[in-house]
Amino acid sequence: MQGYSNGGGGGEGGPADLAKLQSIMQSIEIACSSIQMHVNPAAAEATILALCQSPQPYKACQFILENSQVTNARFQAAAAIRDAAMREWAFLTADDRRGLISFCLCFVMQHACSPEGYVQAKVSSVAAQLIKRGWLDLSASEKEAFFNQVNQAIYCNHGVDVQFIGINFLESLVSEFSPTTSSAMGLPREFHEQCRMSLEQDYLKTFYCWARDAAISVTKVIIESDAAVSEVKVCTAALRLLLQILNWDFRYNTSGTKMSINVFSAGVRQDSASAKRTECILVQPGPAWRDVLISSGHVEWVLNLYAALREKFSYKGYWLDCPIAVSARKLIVQFCSLTGTIFSSDNGQMQEHHLLQLLSGILPWVDPPDVVAKAIESGKSESEMLDGCRALLSIATVTTPFIFDQLLKSIRPFGTLTLLSTLMCEVIKNLMLNSSEEGTWSWDARDILLDTWTTLLVSIDSKEGNALLPSEVLNATASLFALIVECELKVASMSAMDDNFNYVQASISAMDERLSSYALIARAAIDATVPLLTRLFTERFARLHQGRGMIDPTETLEELYSLLLITGHVLADEGEGETPLVPNAIQTCFLDTLEADKHPVVILSGSIIKFAEQCLDPEMRLSIFSPRLMEAIVWFLARWSQTYLMPFEEIRDGYSNFGHDYEHQLQSLHSRKALLSFFGEHNQGKLVLDIIVRVAITTLVSYPGEKDLQELTCNQLLHALVQGKNICLHLVALDSWRELANAFANGKTLFLLNSTNQRSLAQTLVLSAYGMRNAEASNQYVRDLTNHITTYLVELSNKNNLKNVAQQPDVILSVSCLLERLRGAANATEPRTQKALYELGFSVMNPILLLLEVYKHESAVVYLLLKFIVDWVDGQISYLEAQETAVVVDFCMRLLQLYASHNIGKVLMTLSSSLLNEAKTEKYKDLRALLQLLSSLCSKDLVDFSSDSIEAQGTNISKVVFFGLHIVTPLISLDLLKYPKLCHDYFALLSHMLEVYPETVAQLNTEALAHVLGTLDFGLHHQDSEVVDMCLRALKALASFHYKEMSASKVGLGALAAGLKDSNGNPQEGILSQFLRSLLQLLLFEDYSPDLVSTAADALFPLILCEQGLYQRLGNELIERQVNPTLRSRLTNALQSLTNSNQLSSTLDRVNYQRFRKNLNNFLIEVRGFLRTM
Repeated sequence: MQGYSNGGGGGEGGPADLAKLQSIMQSIEIACSSIQMHVNPAAAEATILALCQSPQPYKACQFILENSQVTNARFQAAAAIRDAAMREWAFLTADDRRGLISFCLCFVMQHACSPEGYVQAKVSSVAAQLIKRGWLDLSASEKEAFFNQVNQAIYCNHGVDVQFIGINFLESLVSEFSPTTSSAMGLPREFHEQCRMSLEQDYLKTFYCWARDAAISVTKVIIESDAAVSEVKVCTAALRLLLQILNWDFRYNTSGTKMSINVFSAGVRQDSASAKRTECILVQPGPAWRDVLISSGHVEWVLNLYAALREKFSYKGYWLDCPIAVSARKLIVQFCSLTGTIFSSDNGQMQEHHLLQLLSGILPWVDPPDVVAKAIESGKSESEMLDGCRALLSIATVTTPFIFDQLLKSIRPFGTLTLLSTLMCEVIKNLMLNSSEEGTWSWDARDILLDTWTTLLVSIDSKEGNALLPSEVLNATASLFALIVECELKVASMSAMDDNFNYVQASISAMDERLSSYALIARAAIDATVPLLTRLFTERFARLHQGRGMIDPTETLEELYSLLLITGHVLADEGEGETPLVPNAIQTCFLDTLEADKHPVVILSGSIIKFAEQCLDPEMRLSIFSPRLMEAIVWFLARWSQTYLMPFEEIRDGYSNFGHDYEHQLQSLHSRKALLSFFGEHNQGKLVLDIIVRVAITTLVSYPGEKDLQELTCNQLLHALVQGKNICLHLVALDSWRELANAFANGKTLFLLNSTNQRSLAQTLVLSAYGMRNAEASNQYVRDLTNHITTYLVELSNKNNLKNVAQQPDVILSVSCLLERLRGAANATEPRTQKALYELGFSVMNPILLLLEVYKHESAVVYLLLKFIVDWVDGQISYLEAQETAVVVDFCMRLLQLYASHNIGKVLMTLSSSLLNEAKTEKYKDLRALLQLLSSLCSKDLVDFSSDSIEAQGTNISKVVFFGLHIVTPLISLDLLKYPKLCHDYFALLSHMLEVYPETVAQLNTEALAHVLGTLDFGLHHQDSEVVDMCLRALKALASFHYKEMSASKVGLGALAAGLKDSNGNPQEGILSQFLRSLLQLLLFEDYSPDLVSTAADALFPLILCEQGLYQRLGNELIERQVNPTLRSRLTNALQSLTNSNQLSSTLDRVNYQRFRKNLNNFLIEVRGFLRTM
């Protein structure tokens, strides 16, 4: 609608102008009504979109805002002002910009009493966005003028509605300047960062003071009034703004430099071991905020305000959930997170006083715990109690456990840890009463309090031990853990009788977070909790044996399941990525125990292992050991064995390094030695290892179809055993392990395992070969394990009627199973067994190709074939000598050609939609595997342990990989690139090849080159910024290579850069010219992430240097298209500054790249807005 263009400002003009404005308003009103009534919504949306996209629609939008009676029309008019201003900002005059901001501010102030809150909020948001867009252009005096208008609204006596609007605007403004909540403006990240820094340094503290004063100004009226008053919404908005500002991610001090974090004492911990369920944001505003937040009594005022309101409205149960109460509590909780340099360097005394003040204020929310819990059960809202728990978590996060406990002792006869324990006990008691009701307040409180315990105890558990905790805390912690276990056992018992009870039916991994917190509590009082667990196990073992055949054991089995999980977490830590040590709390406790078999941890562990051993008895297994119980047993044995079974550490007898506490350290050493030696290789270790292996065999053989149990056995238990190289030495000597290996190599039973478990078991058995006496024995061990696989596949491939035999269901199943085993063996490649595994792969090369031919319509088998080759090449490639590498590369190329020749990668568009999607998914998996294969071949140039060069055999990895890409790329359609993982793998490989081997591009044939360049251009405009980033890095590599080569009087990319002729003999632009055009188009006219600007600058700089003539022509074209003389001049100057300012030279070095990044940022800020309107 061309008629929507009405210019920037000014009055309404004559009758013709007024009629035109009324016509526009009427059309927008009709469109909004049509949308609400679902009458021709497409046309209505087009009408509204035309208003947003028309040039300078400001007068029409202002007219609609001031005159329309349709609320949604006013909302759309505000949105149109925002869209147009963002688009046209660069060529709006300074007066027009100021006029738009002033109009929005005046509008919300003048209509402060309007009941249409969402229109007010929208106009307020538009004003905030316009101020941010012009932030770097506005002078200090212009900013002051706008903010003075807001200040008068907040402070002067214009009524509470105006005061509320002023605060609301500041809330919108702070939100707009915060990176996490800012609106997209199509500007570089640097612009947003400059705005953020400026607001934080110059205005944020001022806004805080305005909000604080606004809240104070209405407090008296609220407290003295018996009825609801309008001042409440002002106070609530002010408190909300205070909280929003405290949530700001403070980064700068007053001088504009990044702040270094100086944490209070050793209290602030970013504990990686503490994966919290409850968010706790640290507030670190720096010393400039000390006077406002600490010295002024501001915290005390907020506490007193809430206490007064709480007392006044205590008879109104609903008041705790009113907005003003919620906002005040959230602000108090956030005060608890204050830390860093805002507190003076006085050994933490200022922060301790601050926290004590807060703790005193929140005590009534949570203390006494039994009274609070009873009130909630009687109908009182739980929100205050939960906020009290969050406050305790925040305090725990910014202090040490010692200081946390001492805080309360100055005003109560007990410490904060004792209060925390008592509070947790009440929550657990409530959970026991309402254990079948998920989502109650006690669930939330338990999670918050567990996070608090975790935050406090994780450092004690890893470093200090529980010696720092006073005896009353240890007793309280022991009682708390006993109650926790009682609760868990009760819930477990109840779940046995109720199929709908989901509390303990969750997987072990799903409960891991909660159980880890329980473990920290248990370890704080380990001398009491280990005997407790031993007693509980003993009672239940006895109950099972006494009631065999007479009493249903289900309840007891569920209790044992729960106990095993809890005990496993208490005794040992997770072993992901490293061998976990014995927890420090266990090492430093039980000092009186010097006899290994008397150690409480040995007694507890031994009782569980003896119980597990009973599953080897068929009768006991049938009557007691259900699959679910076996899951817990296998999980426990896997976790426990990584820490205690034949620990790979020596306890030295030298005492020369002991400090002043000689006796204590010597006693600790002896106790630790007793614990670790009992399950060592010279004591009970081999016996326990044999039991564990036999338990594993039992789960694999005697529990058919139990996938979860068998997965735990293969992926966790057996895998854990072979991770310890010292264990492998004894493992391969066991009859039980030889029995397992024989069943794998010669038996049929283990073929019933699913594919994942087949692969895992094969990997585990091959890894155990490390335990053989030398490399040759290890390789022979692997050959014996895998000989059945190669024999079967070779014999199958040699059959004359292979095509018919191979399609039999049992043959397909056998082939699939063996391919999974091959994958597992390939994944276990280590230097010691590499030779045997190379022979394994070499022996099945021809069978693999034949099977790929035969099973070309069996997508599942094709995928397994490809994945085996990927895993095998990935494990072998860095070890292969030149001749072996040539063999493997030749095989891979044959495989790629065979895959492509059968059109396996093509998807028939004639299929139904469901079959089409399924086919696409199958091909996506295949092609991703092929890309991974090419990536593995690439790694040969990066990591090579061979003794000779692969070039000796005439093998050029870069040419091979580009040839592979030439084969694979035609199979990758744009539809398949919609699969994120395939897309990422493809562009990662392409980017790597172009960055590392840019010279090889010039050697590609025309078809291959067209594929590479086509997909590179596609990736440059991809919606995934990571893909775009990889393509930009590839462009930088190509352009910088060519420029440096040409500077050295070399060919570079040669004809590819100079330009080729198409099939009709017409000249074409060189590839660098094409990408210069494409990249400029992206930067100036398309949408992209601001984070890409720096990478784009690194690509654009060498492209401009390579194609300076084209750059000049493109710049002139842009200038000629600009009809506005002022904008033409600005564009000309900006283009000159892009390549000439900031001492930029034509050398491709780090300094010039940095200079050009800055130039491009400034260039885009200056011209991108008005260029997009051309």
